[in-house]
Parts: sequence; structure tokens; C-alpha cells
Amino acid sequence: MTQKKIAWITDSTVLLTDELKSHPDVYVVPLTISVQNKVYEDGVDLTTDQLYEIINREKEIPKTSQPSVGKFNELYEKLKEEYDAGIAVHVSSKLSGTLSSSTAGAEMAGFHVETVDSLLMSSGISDLIEMGIHMQEAHTDYKIIAQTLREEAKKNENYILLGNLDQFYKGGRMSGTQFLLGNILQIKPIIRIHDGAFELFEKVRSEKKATKRLLDLLDEAYQNYQISEVHVLHGNVLDKAKAYAEQILSKYPKMKVRIGELTSTITVHAGEGTIALTWIKQPK
Repeated sequence: MTQKKIAWITDSTVLLTDELKSHPDVYVVPLTISVQNKVYEDGVDLTTDQLYEIINREKEIPKTSQPSVGKFNELYEKLKEEYDAGIAVHVSSKLSGTLSSSTAGAEMAGFHVETVDSLLMSSGISDLIEMGIHMQEAHTDYKIIAQTLREEAKKNENYILLGNLDQFYKGGRMSGTQFLLGNILQIKPIIRIHDGAFELFEKVRSEKKATKRLLDLLDEAYQNYQISEVHVLHGNVLDKAKAYAEQILSKYPKMKVRIGELTSTITVHAGEGTIALTWIKQPK
């Protein structure tokens, strides 16, 4: 059986590693960010630095939108000329309609695409794509790759310390009461993406306690699972992310720690100053 030529498709909520940026078969379809009647393509004509400027300057909160079916259809029409099939790994379908746009675009183009709901965003997507590419290099069938990635997506554990409650509240991700209590009591909410959706995990009284709690949660997971890599993601606070990485490495010297910046579409909701820790739990 000849090896099929596979295209890898994702969206701009992904945290692109150097390996993926330079890979000739990886294609990123941008979400759009609209503010003050202007529409930007995430990562194309709007950088995260420019977005922070807009957020700090404008009262109106930017809005994010999934790529249109037409945008995906256009890409898939081109890809079917060169590839036998595609594997599309997208932001959680509970957080965005991107996956359904991708599916509809592939159907319109008559291009066979296996879709994978990452149940996540950011590095959760890049982890899956990198794993899939390595399986492809070992000549695994693309349908088996996609099915494996759907199972692997369930093994991610993540905790997010919100940098800006205003952003999360204005973006419709928390109630007015939660927002008010959080601001009055200076509560630092730790949220997570669980089963594909945001949920409030715990409320902590100070940033110092919240930092300790995130590291304790990693420690608990480390005791029970095999964890070889941790991602430290940040919203424009690289120094803070480096401090987390140093603490993790001082406790687990053999751990691989990757630091990455949260992409623009995530920053719109989580806000500047956000820190997220994420890892994959493999059985020991």
C-alpha cells in the first residue's frame, strides 16, 4: 500500500513550534478579530503586540470569529490538487465553530479530511499535530493517526491563571456576580479547559498562593502519571513565564519545559498577564 500524501490543517489558536512553522505540509487558517469596525486576520495582519495596544486603548472589547466555510473551502480546493487527504486539528468545538467550518469546507471541496477536536487550543493543538507527524513518518495510516489523536486529546491537563478579569467578563466567559466578587476580594480565579469547555477550577486569594497552587497541581499529576514535558504559556509576561519554568526545572531537572506566548485570539478573552501550565498525562 502506497503512503498517502497528507496535509495538516489547523487554525490560528495554535501555538506554532519552529518544527511546525517550517513544515511544508502544515497550513494555518486564521480566525478573525474585529474591533472598532475593523476586521483583522489573526497572525496575518495583527500581531499580539498590536492587539495589546488596541485592548489597552479602546473601551470596546475585540470580538473573535471563526474562519468562514468559504475560507476553508478555498484552501481545500487547492490542497486536493496536491494531497490525497488531510488531517485537521482544531480549537475545541465547545469554544469555537472553527471545526464545523472546516468540516463543511472540506465537504464542499470534495476533499477527504479527518477532523480532530483538540478539546483545547494553543500548545494542546501543536502537541497533537507533532505527534501525528511522527506517526506519519512511521508510515501509519492517516485514519489510525486521526483516531489516536482523538484519544490523546483527552489526556491533557491544564490550569490557567487569568491575568485580567475584565477581559474574561466582557467576553461573556463569566457572570457579573463572579466578576464583582473577584474584583472586590482580589480573588485570583484558576480556570481550566475540561472536556473541551472553560470551567472555574478554584478561587485563590493572592497571586503568590495561586502560583504555588499551579505548581502543586503539577506535582500531584507528576506523582500519578508519567509527564515528560510542561508548557508554560503567557500573555505578554515572559519574565513571569521564565520564573515558572525555573521553579519547575529546579524540582524536575529532566523535565522538558517549553515557554510560549498565548495567541491573539486567546488573549482577547484571557487578557494580558495570563499564565497557563499544561501537560499530557501518560500512564506510568
